[in-house]
Amino acid sequence: MNDSLSLVEKRLQELRSGKYRQDYFVPALWLQEKSSNEKQKVNPFKFFLDRIKQIHQLSQTQEISLPEKDWTKHSIIYNIFVRYTTAYDHDNNNQVDILTDDKSFRETGTFLKSIALLPYLHSLGINTIYMLPITSIGVDGRKGNLGSPYAIRNPYKLDENLSEPILELDIETQFSAFVEAAHLLGMKVVLEFVFRTASKDSDLALEHPEWFYWLKQKIKDREPGSTDEKKYGPPIFTEKDLLEIKDKINKADFVKLPSPNADYKEMFTEVPKKVARVDDRIIGVLGELEKKTCRIPGAFADWPPDDIQPAWSDVTYLRLYGHPNFNYIAYNTVRMYEQKLEQNQYRIRSLWDNICNIIPYYQQNFNIDGVMVDMGHALPHDLRSSLVETARKENPNFVFWEENFELTKKSVKDGYNATLGYMPFDLHIPEKVQSLFKMLSESGSSIPYFGTAETHNTHRTASRQGGIQFSKFSWALVNFMPSVPFILNGFELATENPINTGLCFEPEEIAEFPSTKLPLFSVASLDWDTENEFSRFIKQVVDIRERVIEPKTNFDQKTIKYLKTSSEDIISFSRKFAEKEYMFIGNMSSVQELYFSVKVKEKYFKLNDFFSDKVIFLANGWMIYNLNPLEFVFGELVEADKNLSY
Repeated sequence: MNDSLSLVEKRLQELRSGKYRQDYFVPALWLQEKSSNEKQKVNPFKFFLDRIKQIHQLSQTQEISLPEKDWTKHSIIYNIFVRYTTAYDHDNNNQVDILTDDKSFRETGTFLKSIALLPYLHSLGINTIYMLPITSIGVDGRKGNLGSPYAIRNPYKLDENLSEPILELDIETQFSAFVEAAHLLGMKVVLEFVFRTASKDSDLALEHPEWFYWLKQKIKDREPGSTDEKKYGPPIFTEKDLLEIKDKINKADFVKLPSPNADYKEMFTEVPKKVARVDDRIIGVLGELEKKTCRIPGAFADWPPDDIQPAWSDVTYLRLYGHPNFNYIAYNTVRMYEQKLEQNQYRIRSLWDNICNIIPYYQQNFNIDGVMVDMGHALPHDLRSSLVETARKENPNFVFWEENFELTKKSVKDGYNATLGYMPFDLHIPEKVQSLFKMLSESGSSIPYFGTAETHNTHRTASRQGGIQFSKFSWALVNFMPSVPFILNGFELATENPINTGLCFEPEEIAEFPSTKLPLFSVASLDWDTENEFSRFIKQVVDIRERVIEPKTNFDQKTIKYLKTSSEDIISFSRKFAEKEYMFIGNMSSVQELYFSVKVKEKYFKLNDFFSDKVIFLANGWMIYNLNPLEFVFGELVEADKNLSY
């Protein structure tokens, strides 16, 4: 589909001859040449054509250059959630409307508007686009008014809501045009995929009921907070079983893992021979057995086994193994696989083949450059290996990223190029940042990891103490330390409301943000008109990074040195590239000015800050200085010339 962008361009030119029937506004940031933050009224056809023209011009003069191999280390990532990132109140009626006809442009985000966003992202120095799932979304048990992108109805079909029907071009052409436009700018495109779950009304269940677990229809779901074992929810284990489970897993002993009690197992049925979609709005998919009807159960948090979350309403686990004694959902069947279950003869091979063909389908049809694997560490080892092997037969330089919070050599052995890591959970805690830099200085990182204080499942950076200033501090820090800089859409707009309350939220916070208020499930938009945006600072940091940091050796332990200071809130380290040495020093306190001292090297006598005209002098290798709350400096350490007096 290498001509998809030209098809989109041609269609816009055809539509431009007519008149669009309503006013159409876009954010000033999307136009870039506008200095004001006020929304701009445009002709939509001309606007999109101009953005495509700009992409072509930039591709000829300012194409971003990434190496063919191991390009993740060179990445500066922008994470797009399409329907949210480019959602906007285009008709200026103070709300984002869901499209009800095919004669208008959508106000929710689309691939066409994502194309229009690319010149703006290019101006920030972004060279890699990472997209949350873009596949079709289930209806059964749907959360919010749009549903979760992780409730995947069919992994081979794209979400039609991401298209612009007015173009009268299929969704595949519109997505292909986006990838083509990104590639014109030298940007890589990485998609996130979910391989071990599906929506409860998955298209796959109609053709392959053996790929799913089945529950007696009469069994009701357990209410939140309830421990009623007559209703369906996570299996409830005794304290004795829990201790044994955790002990065996810690020892990597998967033989005879404690299983749920008999009453829980009895809720499940064999695979039905007849399956039908009953009602998209209510039930979804039902199976028929000789004397009973069965349904597809919801998934739940599978580890630890005493997690108190109720069953999820919109997704289910895929049944990767077909052992008759393990036809139930529990920690030992969907994550910590019982040894008796995890045998070649019990693999549901048609499902494994289907999963392994997903990535090549997107490689062959859309030319994507990599994938983020949702919960990849919870897949069976052989399946994970097959995913990597199959994709790299298509493209040896295809990248795999792992949604794993740990930094281990195992991830590298499993074929991953990078992992999420734990910075989103630790970057606002000074003592944990200190520990990270000690580790990097002493042993380095086993695998590249994302440099960010947030993901779509965590608190937003700007909502932390210090707000925008903390956001700027964190962006400077992750760019100058060994990490892969990562921007979650809206970071540069100082967005405070979370996309999802998936990780590290308190009960009262979760209550404050039900699914109707969360962009992961419902209509929402970023505040593109905010005066708090700091996109110029984003670019300033990236420009300095490009002058200073050598991506190939960025993660080498020998390039970084942790510098202990007299205050736990003062973070300091040096980087050395090409015989030049640079120093970062910053005050992580958001409320207190701090005086401090730090020993550097006696051969250096001053630090020239790249962000200001500050010159900080050292005496006998010591820096004694003060920094305001969340103030930082980063610059080159200058050696004393013994032939000169100062």
